[in-house]
Amino acid sequence: MFSDKVKLTAKQILEQDFKTSIKGYNKDEVDQFLDFVIKDYETFHQEIERLQQENLRLKKQLEENQKKAVSNVGGSTNYDILKRLSNLEKHVFGSKLFD
Repeated sequence: MFSDKVKLTAKQILEQDFKTSIKGYNKDEVDQFLDFVIKDYETFHQEIERLQQENLRLKKQLEENQKKAVSNVGGSTNYDILKRLSNLEKHVFGSKLFD
């Protein structure tokens, strides 16, 4: 799924270590920024997981509804046809049918 395409985990971002140089970046600022990135990354991962679970649930629900619809079509169609036929007979033959 999606997680197969993601290269980094939040833990890898957290544990990433950079070499320092004389004119390097302020380590505290980099750490703060990476903390924000990690939080967003975890939020995105949680949302992806939630959406994947919802997607699976909806697919199962759709499949169940389709099965129910197929089984109901035959029964309700036959019932409707018989009811219409009965009404037609009553209309055409009237009371002669019951005599």
